[in-house]
Amino acid sequence: MRIAILDTYYPRFLKKFYAKHPGLRQANAAEQRKALLGAVFGTSDYYSRHLTDLGCETIDLIANCVPLQSAWAKETETPFHPWALRLPHRTFRLPVIGEKLAALPGLIDVALAQVRDFQPDVLYCQDLSFFPPEAIKKLKSEVGLIVGQIACPLPPDSFLKGYDLITTSIPHFVPRLQALGVESEYFRIAFDSKVLELLGTIKKDVDLSFVGGISRHHSKAVPLLEYLAQNTPIEFFGYGAKLLPRKSIIRKRHHGEVWGLDMYRALARSKITINRHINIAENNANNMRLYEATGVGSLLITDMKDNLEEIFEIGKEVVAYSSQEEAVELIQYYLAHPEEAETIAKAGQARTLLEHTYRHRMEELALLLERYLKAKQG
Repeated sequence: MRIAILDTYYPRFLKKFYAKHPGLRQANAAEQRKALLGAVFGTSDYYSRHLTDLGCETIDLIANCVPLQSAWAKETETPFHPWALRLPHRTFRLPVIGEKLAALPGLIDVALAQVRDFQPDVLYCQDLSFFPPEAIKKLKSEVGLIVGQIACPLPPDSFLKGYDLITTSIPHFVPRLQALGVESEYFRIAFDSKVLELLGTIKKDVDLSFVGGISRHHSKAVPLLEYLAQNTPIEFFGYGAKLLPRKSIIRKRHHGEVWGLDMYRALARSKITINRHINIAENNANNMRLYEATGVGSLLITDMKDNLEEIFEIGKEVVAYSSQEEAVELIQYYLAHPEEAETIAKAGQARTLLEHTYRHRMEELALLLERYLKAKQG
C-alpha cells in the first residue's frame, strides 16, 4: 500500500521551532520535513516509519507548516501565496467555506497537490478539520481509501461524512460517527520506543509533575490542578498558563511550554506525574499521556475511567484516583514510599513497551487499512 499521512502541528510549536532554527526556512522541503519529524512532536514519524518497515510506501505531510509547504510548492512550481500564513488553523472556522475556500491558492491547494503527486492508495488524515468537505470530495475519485483519525473534539458533521473510515481512540465516538453513516473503528494511541533512545539517561529530579496543556477543553481539570498546587509539591510544564489569572498558584510553579523531546524529557525527569483527560473523554481513558508517561518510566497517577483496566492494571502498573482528595492522598503516599512508586512505574513501562508501542499499533492499522481498501475495491 502507498499511504500518505497528513497531519498538522500546533502553530505555537511551529513558531518556536523555526525561531530556534532560523536558517531552516531557507532549506529545501525534504530538509525541513526531516528536521520537523526529528523534533518528535505529536506522532512525528511513528506511523510512517513503522508502516514502511511493514512494507508500505509512505509519506508524511505537515499540511499547515507554511515554510515547509512554501518550499515544496516552489520546488514543484505549485501556486502558493505567503498570505496563507494568516489562515486559521481550524479551517471550519473560516467565514467562507466550500468551493471558494477550496479554490484558494494556499495551504489546502498545496496539500491537495502533494496528495495527487504521491498518488496514494490511502490518505490518512490526522486533522479532520484541515480539508473542507469539497476537498475530500475532489479526492474521492483519486484516492482508493480516505481515512481520518481523531482524538479531539469533533468538527462539524460535514467535515466527517466524506471519509471512508474514521479511527478514534475515544470509544464513544465510534457509535456517534457510525450514526452519521461513517465507518468507524476504535484505535488506541501508543508510545514509540525511539523516544527512549533519543532521551538517553535522564536524572529523575522532579518529585511530582503535570505535563500538559490548559485550554477551554480542559475546563474541568483546572480546579483539580489548583487543588494539587495547594496541597502537593507539583510542578507544571506545558502551554496555556497565561490563560489563568495572574494570581493563580499554578502560574507560580509553571516552567513554561515544552514541545517534542523537551516534553518527553519533562515526563522522564518526573518520579510521579499526574494525568487528567479533557472533557470530551467522558468516562473513557484515551489520551497520549497514558502511554507517554508510562513509556518514559514515570509513575502515572491518572483519573479513573471505565476502560482503564483494559489498558493497564490499576495499582500495579498505574495508579488511579476518583476525586481530587484521593489524588492528593495517593501522591502523598507514593512520595513517602518511593520504592513502591518506582516498582509500579517500572511495571507500567514494561506493559507499555510490551503492548502499547506504535510498532504494535501499525501492525493493527496496516491490516485494518488493507481490509477496508479491499472491501471498497470490491
